Amino acid sequence: MEIKNYSINEHAQLTAYLQSTYPDQELPAILIVPGGSMTHIPIESSEKTALRFNALGFQAFVLRYTFLNEQQPLLPQPILDLAAAVIMVKMHREEWRLNNQLTLLGFSAGGLIVSLYNDYWDSTWLTNQLGTHSAILKPSNVILGYPVIDLDLGFPNDVDTLHQWTNDPEFYSASHHVTDTNVPTFLWATMDDPLITVQNTINYSLALHAHQIPHEVHLFQHGPHGMTIANSLAAKPTEPDHADPHVAHWIDLASEWLQFLT
Repeated sequence: MEIKNYSINEHAQLTAYLQSTYPDQELPAILIVPGGSMTHIPIESSEKTALRFNALGFQAFVLRYTFLNEQQPLLPQPILDLAAAVIMVKMHREEWRLNNQLTLLGFSAGGLIVSLYNDYWDSTWLTNQLGTHSAILKPSNVILGYPVIDLDLGFPNDVDTLHQWTNDPEFYSASHHVTDTNVPTFLWATMDDPLITVQNTINYSLALHAHQIPHEVHLFQHGPHGMTIANSLAAKPTEPDHADPHVAHWIDLASEWLQFLT
């Protein structure tokens, strides 16, 4: 196992969790975009999520994207950071022993970044900003955990913070911009999430359904916000309710779903 950091730009960084492979063995990649309200990322749970996917047979990557204190309005910079990370992963496919499967996994605010990327990966504005073609930007599929989707659903919960995120909330409300080119998507959330209403997940599912995008949705009845992989390793000692063996099934369900797609 090697853990390496790669600079994307002045603020963004990609951390690679690369497991050893047999000769001629290639593994799928998963690129994790953590939450953190666009102000930080939770290092501990992000690392444990990467290692959990290593154990499932992935080469795992964690994106540290640009934060609010580094640029305002913030959007679309984190989307551009993610696009650059996708390009980096694809360009290092041989060195990092990767096959052609690249999954994007976004939690909470990171779910907004990933869902918008799912909407916009082949858009003219994004390819023009990056000076590249859409084929290299396309992910294989997407996983969203308790994502922020639409900016009119109560998060951010104050006007000043929303303006720090963007001057154009409609453009960055992901359920409004699903197209026929969105990739297969797995979504999960808890029904009583106190911070990010489950309506975000429902709205995105309805938009995907309207465009006949293959997707799967799991809504667990109970659970606090920010559970990530929902086991005792990822949960803070002060937040034991973030470990729930029932909710933790999402990762096996997502893994089975990915196997079904391939």
